[in-house]
Amino acid sequence: MSTEKAQVENKQDWKRWLNYQSIVQQVPYFLFLAFLAVCYIYNGHQADKTIRAINRTEREVKELNYEYKTVKGELIARSKQSELIKAVEPLGLKELIVAPIVLVDSSAPQPAQ
Repeated sequence: MSTEKAQVENKQDWKRWLNYQSIVQQVPYFLFLAFLAVCYIYNGHQADKTIRAINRTEREVKELNYEYKTVKGELIARSKQSELIKAVEPLGLKELIVAPIVLVDSSAPQPAQ
């Protein structure tokens, strides 16, 4: 008999929790849980969005780094003396063979020595 009595009390206990008044009293708690679930989902989406942006930026940085190294290598190659001579040859310019001459203005006052 005691098991039957416990089962009846268990059923009544559930009925007590599922009546209208107890459900209305628990609505704020359920709303709070729903709010936490929405925040959790939003946080997951924001994290995915941030990770995608970071990956996109990393790819751009790698591409710009490769471009920088390529341009720098081309500049160094073009700055060599032999390359410069080849580049200015069509303009009629030639490499100096003798040392440059220093011109002095004779009308300007000479600094005291």
